[in-house]
Order: sequence, then structure tokens, then C-alpha cells
Amino acid sequence: MFKTRLISGIVLVALALLTIITGGWVLYVTVLALSLIGASELYKVMGVRREKGGFTALELAGYIGICLYYASLMLADGSYALGALMLSLILIMCVYVFGYPAFHANQVMAAFFGIVYVAVMLSCVYQTRMLDGGAYHVWLIFLCSWGCDTCAYCVGVLFGKHKMAPVLSPKKSIEGAVGGVVGAILLGLIYALATGGPASVYMIICGVGALISMVGDLAASAIKRNMGIKDYGKLIPGHGGVLDRFDSVIFTAPVIFYLSSILI
Repeated sequence: MFKTRLISGIVLVALALLTIITGGWVLYVTVLALSLIGASELYKVMGVRREKGGFTALELAGYIGICLYYASLMLADGSYALGALMLSLILIMCVYVFGYPAFHANQVMAAFFGIVYVAVMLSCVYQTRMLDGGAYHVWLIFLCSWGCDTCAYCVGVLFGKHKMAPVLSPKKSIEGAVGGVVGAILLGLIYALATGGPASVYMIICGVGALISMVGDLAASAIKRNMGIKDYGKLIPGHGGVLDRFDSVIFTAPVIFYLSSILI
């Protein structure tokens, strides 16, 4: 299992390097694909997607909404993004109303939630990359999320005694959380020294991002526990699905995008 997880992790890092360094349409299409796959995982868990029998109209409306949102990012620097979200909601409600009683209100809310939680949040990876200096800022997303997770795990294994969320995630400790935040801040400092970026700003961004990344991780765990599943999918061997691997990135990306826009 460890070997499989390690190999998958190396492949993921290699693909991340390739797509993010290239940027542009390559990153745009990659993030869109991840959003659609992640949404499909969520829709399956939340009952929007059928176990058998093909796509539901509500599920298709969600996918169309995701595509509309991503299309809006290419128009007038994303000025139509809010309009795309409202149009997506109207489309979902049309499916709900004219297909009634085929779908429950909970499924309708889950369909729109998938657009915002997965697609909108994850799109900030692409949007951060497209900022002035985004070729450098975008890596802060992964330093905050994956770096914090790694540091928190190491510190937690060595020194963890006090449970942070005993019911939701028994293995996570307060000591590990502190270690994750401190580790992310140090990674921000190292990254600033290596790239010539503003050290204090990078450290602040990484610290805030690390705190938010833990919320993202726990939020994904909470949904899985509510729905009685271990993983969202099996796409990435040893890691689960897209939402299992990018749960913290989903929360961190918007934070880094806006902090980078404001502070740098």
C-alpha cells in the first residue's frame, strides 16, 4: 500500500509540475477535468448520481453549470462568473421543477453545492496562476495544503497527545495542527528565499492558508462520515478520488488567490 501511495504521489507531483509550469490552456483544461471528476464523486456520494442506469438530468445540469462557470472565466476576465453561477442555479431548478417529483430538495442543493464546492473553489488554482506573478504565487497553494498536511502528520506522530477533533478525525492532534501551521510558514520562508519573493508576505499567506487547509480536510472527512464511506473514489491508487487528494487544496486555493491579489 505504501509503495502504491508513494508511486501515485510522485506521478501527481510530476503532473502538477507539468501543468502548472505550462499554465494557460493546459492548466485550464486540467482543472476543469478535475472539477468534473470531483463533482461526479460528490454527486455519487450525495445521491445525485444513480448507481446504475446512466446520468440523471440533475447530474447533467450540474456538469453543464460547471462548464458554464469555466467558460465565464475566459470572458472579460471572469466578470460573468456570478452570472454563470446564477444561470446554473436556474437550470438546476428547472430540472427540479419540471421533473418533479423525480428529485428531492436535498439532491437539488447537493447539485448546486458541487458546482461551488468543487468547481468554483478549485478554479482558483488556475486563476492564481493567471495573476501577475502567478507562476510563483500558485505554488503557495500546494505549500499550504500538502506541506501543512505532511508537517502535521510528522509532528503528530512524534508528539501528538491532545486530540483536535476526536469524533471526526481521531488521529489528528493539536500538536500536529500547530506543527502543520509552523511547517507551512517555514516552507513559505524557504520558498521566498529561493524565489526572491517577499518573505513576510509569503509566510503570512502560508500560515493563513495552512489553517484553512485543515478546515478543508476536516470538511471532506465530515461529509464522508455522514455518508458512511471511506473514500470518494478510486481514481488515484493509494489516495482515493480527486476529492480525497484535493480536499485541502479546494479550500486553500481561494484563500491564496485573494491574498495574493491583495497583498502582493
